[in-house]
Amino acid sequence: MPKSTSDATTSPQDSASVPAPQVWPVLRARDARALIRFLTEAFGFEATAVHGDGKRVEHAELCWPEGGGIMLGSVQEADDDPCGLRPGASGAYVVTGRPDALCARARAAGAEITDELADTDYGSRGFSARDPEGNRWSFGTYRGGPHPVRS
Repeated sequence: MPKSTSDATTSPQDSASVPAPQVWPVLRARDARALIRFLTEAFGFEATAVHGDGKRVEHAELCWPEGGGIMLGSVQEADDDPCGLRPGASGAYVVTGRPDALCARARAAGAEITDELADTDYGSRGFSARDPEGNRWSFGTYRGGPHPVRS
């Protein structure tokens, strides 16, 4: 296992107010440190763990302030990458209660807005953007349908 150092953390979220994510989408990046900077500056993710040396990121966790998070790391040689993911091939929908402010923040930080702010016929308001690696991000107010009742 490669040597890892933690070199960027923020205080963890209050576990009483926001449950820990149970599903973690995973991204690979050619320049993981630049992607982390972009995702925190443009979209407001919070880097809670970044492990690696130099330019290489072995493992990073970015939490979404409204709940959830993503994991990412530097892409490895195709034959050695256990994830088998290509940089820029991912997409995610992120729930936000503030799509207008977030779109303005993303635009100011240089994000490529691919779908302008709009209201949908199913009651959501949101926009889409692409990060510097090419991943597509959609942000909106739609929280999904209710979970089925378990017997």
